Formats: sequence, structure tokens, C-alpha cells
Amino acid sequence: MNFPRASGILLHPTSLPSNYGIGDLGANAYQFVDFLERARQTYWQVLPLGPTGYGDSPYQCFSAFAGNSNMIAPELLVEDGFLTTDEINRKPDFPVGKVDFGKLYDWKNWLLNLAYERFRGTTSVDLRGKFETFCQNEADWLDDYALFRAVKKSQDQKLWLEWDEPLRRRDENVLNEAGENLREDIQAQKFQQWLFFRQWADLKKYANEKKIQIVGDVPIFISLDSSDVWCNPAQFKLDEDNRPLVVAGVPPDYFSATGQLWGNPIYNWDAMRRDGFRWWIERVKATLKTVDIVRVDHFRGFAAAWEVPGGDKTAVNGKWVNVPGKELFDALKNAIGDLPFWAEDLGVITPDVEELRDLFGFPGMRILQFAFGGDPQNHDLPHNYINNSVAYTGTHDNDTTLGWFNSGVGKSSTRDDSQIRREHDFCLHYLKSNGAEIHWDFVRAVWSSVANSAIVPMQDLLGLGNEARMNLPASSSGNWFWQCRDGDFPDEIAERLRGLTEIYGR
Repeated sequence: MNFPRASGILLHPTSLPSNYGIGDLGANAYQFVDFLERARQTYWQVLPLGPTGYGDSPYQCFSAFAGNSNMIAPELLVEDGFLTTDEINRKPDFPVGKVDFGKLYDWKNWLLNLAYERFRGTTSVDLRGKFETFCQNEADWLDDYALFRAVKKSQDQKLWLEWDEPLRRRDENVLNEAGENLREDIQAQKFQQWLFFRQWADLKKYANEKKIQIVGDVPIFISLDSSDVWCNPAQFKLDEDNRPLVVAGVPPDYFSATGQLWGNPIYNWDAMRRDGFRWWIERVKATLKTVDIVRVDHFRGFAAAWEVPGGDKTAVNGKWVNVPGKELFDALKNAIGDLPFWAEDLGVITPDVEELRDLFGFPGMRILQFAFGGDPQNHDLPHNYINNSVAYTGTHDNDTTLGWFNSGVGKSSTRDDSQIRREHDFCLHYLKSNGAEIHWDFVRAVWSSVANSAIVPMQDLLGLGNEARMNLPASSSGNWFWQCRDGDFPDEIAERLRGLTEIYGR
């Protein structure tokens, strides 16, 4: 699929400014779309939209299909008549510019449960009809997910492998009994999903009407603690007790000398091949109902995956195991048609990965922060870009551009002091920069490149430092909490970005 010359901004909805503890799908989301329009942008890129668990990572979700109920906007529930203004303002003292997930979860659950109780008593035939239609249309994943979350609650939120044996093994009689006993909790979960997808659909429609496309994200792997694994254990490499034989990660790299141990179960590709990759087809179809373009996470894992023995504490002892990526993408193409995919082809990229990517015409990614550690042949340097690529100043896994520029030796990368100095000197020389506005120098370099698509994280537009970093790979805490503040979408920045966008034909 060919992509036009265009540009956009990376900002996860949870990072939108909000008075309710976390960025959501309310007024500030619409204001951000207006900001994109003023800046003449084409893309709003987000991270995965699923419900997060321990660690708050959008790449470790309770479902590959469900939405994150923490993004439901309280003020829109007031408009629906499910809550009052007094109720949504009865909130903790949330910090500014940072999501406090601990405070958020208890309060948001209380609020959404209150909204559900109000919905149970509604006499609106229209609202009830829309809810029932949603439940029927999404039943293939929604029934399993709602039951999973209700049972998980009844089991003190434990990992499903630690549930009572009949529930863990999905004994049919016990599941039927749980369905009856937990009926209201199940309905409450369905209600929350209806609210999320209803609000998201309205926001996406607003963006599309302004000619802004949503770039979503499909994590290659699924969290072990998910309805997908609980309901489909045969689709994963598990032992007889349904514990992972091997788990996902990547070998030692730029971010970590011991690799990254993600811990996700690995797919049983033989089983998936036998049913025609049904789960993947349904997953991608569902994603394309909520976004316009899909960034395919860890694309190299569709050629071969780094499989680490299930009990290991680091990713060092893993090995590459081949994956039937061509068969999968052929099946997806046959079922869906043209695949509007961007390939996240970072990490250890071998010829088979490039061959797979190019066979289907997926644009790969170029990261300017990675450009200055080598020689003039470094493919992340703008003069080596190709048209069919997506160029970034940095990603959600990178430090901010300002943070990177001011970085020293530490846990955020494996570089030593001499490498850092050499990178900085090369960077300034290459960009003809004095470093005073290095973030804008990065934007200009990416925008002026031949790459068809160019993306900048919002933190870089704001010129923020390390404190605004979204994620540090190979770490398990202190991530995903960065949040914009009121006033972070000013006309000054919109006009400046619009100027670069117009000059460079995006």
C-alpha cells in the first residue's frame, strides 16, 4: 500500500491533559485534533488502546480486542446522564503532568461502577438498544473478555494461572456457574467496553472529518495474563499446566546488555496455521475498525522470534526460531485486502526480515536518534532514507530528543562517555546546529527527508527533557505516566510545525 507524503504527531491518549487523573477521550482529545488541523498534520499516532495490567504498559493488555476503560471521559458520562458533575468532581488530588495509576484505578472503577448502576435504571430505549447491539456485534471477543475480568475480580485480581483449578482449566460447568454468579460484574465490563468504543468512534469520526488519520499499534505478543491466552491456550507454546515453555524478548541491544525479557508467551504457529490464522485475522479486522493505519510492533518477530526458556531471568539465553510471517500476511491480505501497515523493523534486522517487509511493501521505520553512532552509511541518517519509510525523531521507547542530547552514561542505553560525545559532535555537525533548539533541528531534518511519512512525539515539539520520557525498555516500573499540561497545544507551536510541513510538502 502506498502512503502519501505526510506527517503527524505521536501522543497516546493517556498523555492528553486532563483534570481527571489521566488523558481521556473528552474535550482535550478534540482540542488536540484541532491542534493537528491547525498544524496541517495528517496523522495522529497512538500506542495500543487496550486495558493495561501490572506495570501499566499498553503493550501488556488484558485483551487484544478490548479498550482501556481508564480513557473513558467522565464529562461525557455526565452528558449521557450516567453521572453528575458533582460526582465526577469528587476526585483525588491528582498530580499535574503525571498519571498516578494507583490513585486513578480505585477512583475510576468507583466512577464507572456508579455509571453502570445509573445505566441499569435507565428507561432510554435508545441507549439500551445501542448497548445490546454492541454486545451482539462484539460477542466473539466481548463475552470471553467480560467473563475473564469478572472472574479475575472474584479471584482477587490474581494471574489466571493462580486461579482455582476448575476456573483455570475452563471447566464448562464451573464457567456456566460463574457466568450466573458474576452476571452483574460481567455486564458492568461489557458496559465499560461499550462506553469506550462509543466515545472512541465519535472522536475518530471527528478526526477523520478533519482529514486526520489515526495510526494505531498492534503489539506482536499478548500478555500471559489475558483473556486471549486463557481462552485459547492451544494457540500458544504452553506446557501441560498451561505455563509458558518459552517467552518473548530480544537479545542484548542498544538499551540493555542482557537483552529485554518481555515475558509474553510465544505463539504456537503450527496450531495457528491449521485454522488459517483465524485469531490473527479477527484481531486485525477489529483493530482496523478503530484506526486507519496499523504500526506492526516488533516486525522482525514475524520472520523469527527470540524465544527464551520460560524460567530464565534475562533474555541472554534465547534463540531465534523461525515464524511463518509470509503465510500470515498472505492470509491477512486474502481476508482483508490491502494492509495499511507500517513495520516497526527496529532491532536485529537480518535479510529475511527485510525480504518479508519488502515483499508486502510495508514501509519500515527510521529513527533520527539512532543516526549518529556510526558512519555516513548509517541507514538512520536522513540522506540514506528511502521514500517508502516512516521517519521519526524518536519513539515512545526513546528518550526525548532533548533528553538524548543532554544524556550521560547511565541505564538508558549501553553507550559509554566517549560514544556519547562522538554522537553529539557528529549530530551538531550533520544538522549544522548549535544545539540551542536541537528538538526543532530534529523535526526539520525528518520533515525535509524523502521519507513519505514523518512523525514527531509531542514531547519533542514541546522541547521537554528526560522527565517526559514515556518508556525505558528493559525496566518494569516508572513508565507510561507522562502527561501533557493545560496549554500544551499553543498556536505558536502549531504555526511553526505548519510552516515546516508546508515548506517540505507534507
